[in-house]
Amino acid sequence: MDKKFFDKLCWCGSGKKYKDCHLNIDTKLEEMARKGHIVPSPDMCKNSTEIEGIRKSGVITKGILDMVGEKIKAGVSTEEINTWVYDYTVEHGGIPATLNYMGYPKSVCVSINDVVCHGIPDDKTILKDGDIVNVDVTTILNGYFADSSRMYIIGETDEAGADLVKTAEECLYKGIEEVKPFKTLGDVGYVIEKYAKEKGYSVVEEYGGHGIGIRFHEDPFVAHCGQRGRDMVLAPGMVFTIEPMINEGKKEVQTLDDGWTVLTYDGKRSAQFEHTIVVTEDGYKILT
Repeated sequence: MDKKFFDKLCWCGSGKKYKDCHLNIDTKLEEMARKGHIVPSPDMCKNSTEIEGIRKSGVITKGILDMVGEKIKAGVSTEEINTWVYDYTVEHGGIPATLNYMGYPKSVCVSINDVVCHGIPDDKTILKDGDIVNVDVTTILNGYFADSSRMYIIGETDEAGADLVKTAEECLYKGIEEVKPFKTLGDVGYVIEKYAKEKGYSVVEEYGGHGIGIRFHEDPFVAHCGQRGRDMVLAPGMVFTIEPMINEGKKEVQTLDDGWTVLTYDGKRSAQFEHTIVVTEDGYKILT
């Protein structure tokens, strides 16, 4: 290849010469592709400007979840939580990404006890002591998306419920710790599933994490189960969510007639934590 090619500006938009930016990364990915690995396409890797935009959106997303944590309690309706999220988002210059997304009618998902995900807020659903609640927020700021969710225990729950919530959070961070350039999404899923099963829980397979940043849902799909060394290779600049849904009972789920609300099939509880992650040159950074 012409030496001048390596002196051209990198395709990622960093402003650096290709040889000083993505050359070594692309060479390694090409080598792994020849060995049969699935490698990300260039459009899955965000540049520094895009990552900064996602990070700023993530600041609002984290702020929302912090605010909810200060206000959530028994006697609050899920519609009140929706109002809090909407108001905070617009007051900080953002847009709630879920509002009217594919027909979803609210600014947040609130999932209680056996609701795995996508619980639709309403004024008749009132939180009560002992509930475990997931609040899932996605923000758009200046065209950039950031997605995160957090569990809240209302008052005091039973020991089993508290352990489920704790384990779900541990699963998230064990998955995050696997994120390094040239490892794979299979490594992430493997450690999450292994730990959950060791603790006596199951992992939902139908839903997972996803690429994010320029759009709400991008490639790749991030499974929370898998095998080491399998699935897509991780590369610097990839931005995606890790959001394991951990069930107290079996992994099977069902969807209500509203087309959104997902419940455990056996009626047992589920817990979930989520962050938006960027792969860096030596590991990862949490953007939410």
